[in-house]
Amino acid sequence: MLAMPDFMSKKIVLAFPKNGDKISFKNDNLVIIDSDNNIKLQISCYKIFALYIVGGFSITTGIIEKSKRFGFSIILFTASFKVYETINFQMEGNTLLRKKQYTTTISEKIGKQIIINKIENQRDTLKKLRDADNRDGIEILNKNIEILLNNSMNIYEIMGVEGICAKVYFKRLFKDMEWNGRQPRVKRDKVNLLLDIGYTILFNYLEAIINIYGFDIYKGNLHQEFYKRKSLICDMIEPFRPIIDYKIKKSYTLGCFNNYNFFIDNGQYGLDWKNNSELLQLILEEINIYRKSIFEYIQSYYRWFMKDKDISEFPKARLIKNDIN
Repeated sequence: MLAMPDFMSKKIVLAFPKNGDKISFKNDNLVIIDSDNNIKLQISCYKIFALYIVGGFSITTGIIEKSKRFGFSIILFTASFKVYETINFQMEGNTLLRKKQYTTTISEKIGKQIIINKIENQRDTLKKLRDADNRDGIEILNKNIEILLNNSMNIYEIMGVEGICAKVYFKRLFKDMEWNGRQPRVKRDKVNLLLDIGYTILFNYLEAIINIYGFDIYKGNLHQEFYKRKSLICDMIEPFRPIIDYKIKKSYTLGCFNNYNFFIDNGQYGLDWKNNSELLQLILEEINIYRKSIFEYIQSYYRWFMKDKDISEFPKARLIKNDIN
């Protein structure tokens, strides 16, 4: 399995065929050439964690062979940033892990720990804003953490508490922005659009790591099985969503999106494909700052799960930047 030092040395490679980028390989190096045939990037395949391709592109057997050989995932986005295919590198044959997934009897307890962790990170995000008006919101989040800690709940009750906290959190985080409430995939305003894109990037980043261990990503705990829903990734992303939330808030406040070309189509906001590539790089740079914490959490979850440890030892997702010990 991938060790921490190896993971930290790997990179995500971005290619934008709609801008004229071409992908080739030379002596076990991936090479990206621009529309003028200039080399934009040359990197050893050993150093690639994932290849993100944005815009129409024909996958060749050579690229797939390289991804399998060197162990990197390929994620294909449309120009409007919808994932239409993933070719993930993954461990095969970890039957013991999957047996444990299918027979676990503590899904509700795991789900509760995930939501407690998420609310804690939401609370800490509000604290970072250093806004006295957010004190009441922080207090409400703390009270709901205590409710979760001290009561036995089913999945629906846990999600009910999560929903209450989400309303409190988002209302305060985005109070000075064009915000009409969180509505996933509806894209009724710019902030919801930006969040959806950010979460999509984070989702696929987590999926690439989780597949290293051989989990059945369709078998979750908090999120139950639903046709083609990658429920385990939906679980694991929850404590890390504040990474995206805070980045969107900060970037919006600093005017980073002022020159973006937003448009409305059938009542939903969209973003020009040129700005999509800029946003992708912005979000990936932010995720990269926390990549050590992300990897450690997933690694710890795998070890906790395989060793049948007590729920009191369930790992925490800490939003700690790479340069902080």
